[in-house]
Amino acid sequence: MARQPAPHIAPLAERLRPQTIDDFVGQRQLLGEDKLLRRLIQQKYLPSLLLWGPPGTGKTTLARILAQTTGADFAFFSAVLSGVKEIREIVAQAQAAKEERNTATILFVDEIHRFNKSQQDAFLPHVESGLLTLIGATTENPSFHVIAPLLSRCRVLVLEPLGPDDLQTILQRAVTDQDQGLGSWQIALEPEAAAHLARIADGDARSLLNSLEIAANLAEPDATGMRQITLGTVEEAIQRKSLRYDANGEEHYNLISALHKSLRDSDPDGALYWLCRMLAAGEEPLYVARRLIRFASEDIGNADPQALSVALNARNSYQTLGSPEGELALTQAATYLATAPKSNAVYAAYNTVMHDIRRTGSLPVPLHLRNAPTALMKDLGYGQGYQYAHDDSHALVDQHHLPAELEGKIYYQPTNRGYEAVIRDRLGKWRQLLRDRKK
Repeated sequence: MARQPAPHIAPLAERLRPQTIDDFVGQRQLLGEDKLLRRLIQQKYLPSLLLWGPPGTGKTTLARILAQTTGADFAFFSAVLSGVKEIREIVAQAQAAKEERNTATILFVDEIHRFNKSQQDAFLPHVESGLLTLIGATTENPSFHVIAPLLSRCRVLVLEPLGPDDLQTILQRAVTDQDQGLGSWQIALEPEAAAHLARIADGDARSLLNSLEIAANLAEPDATGMRQITLGTVEEAIQRKSLRYDANGEEHYNLISALHKSLRDSDPDGALYWLCRMLAAGEEPLYVARRLIRFASEDIGNADPQALSVALNARNSYQTLGSPEGELALTQAATYLATAPKSNAVYAAYNTVMHDIRRTGSLPVPLHLRNAPTALMKDLGYGQGYQYAHDDSHALVDQHHLPAELEGKIYYQPTNRGYEAVIRDRLGKWRQLLRDRKK
């Protein structure tokens, strides 16, 4: 029997972390030819950045590569494990590096959204002075979790979940890399197993490689030393069955289509069946949650404004509880959405407005709607003629709010279903009141 390869101490995901920008997989919207980060790297210039994206999309790896390409010192800082004391130490080291070696310091703050205001304030002056170049990584919206002075000094870059092709590239690299990957293990990864790994990873490279590493350890080598990783091996490793989710993804789209249309047709039984089919097939529950959130706005909208809150709370409940308890919140949301009154008026209004914006370009804001904080702006007519709604007994004023070229357009046309019927009636009464005033 072939000799068992010596185990690595570091996890596979850590060993395979790319060292150069050419090895980095994904985020082509930032790193593609002539894109922002690619150009900054070529110019060896790096401003302070906030990298916002889901787990496993390369935030930490990208920060390390950026530091290498600029020749700067790299200081890693965890918002979970470190505090103000560590910030002072990093500042002192950065000052010494600047004075003694004329070397810049990049401060990478992992999970920056976990920092409180005083912690963020502690390194703000050093970012402002240029002593530290900040790269913050966050899975949360920075506008809600990063203080405004710091946010204004950083460029926010949005990282996207890795696509199926990106995940397959990473898998191939993992099973063939002789030094840091599993190349010496003589692994044969079946296409169905690779597709299931990529699907369950849901755009997260770290999750993908962790699952592959478990599957590789479960696979017993044959007489020649070959380890065959089958779909069954992967299902055992990640404890998720694959129920006819074919490699090209057609069944995935068939099931989500069936779920969406059952919800739209107000059939809670069909919606529950297809939702549970997806979960049983190993679909990532958070993907299902995202689809429910989208449905709440696209197909229900203001017919039941509570629907969006229900869908969001279902996602948050799943994130809190995990599997299998969290799936119950998704089923509760699905039944609520299926039985809610339906309207696509918001969705239709959005599409119409976006069409008009593409057609007409950047039309100017009417003067009476512009802010006028300076005397010059007032002299130019900014804010002139603006009517303050609260000065009217009905809080209604007769002034237009669209660019002149679009005046009179009505984008939002609520239905007579659910709460939208109330909105429709209210808008009708307001418009009639304004018409009566003109008589």
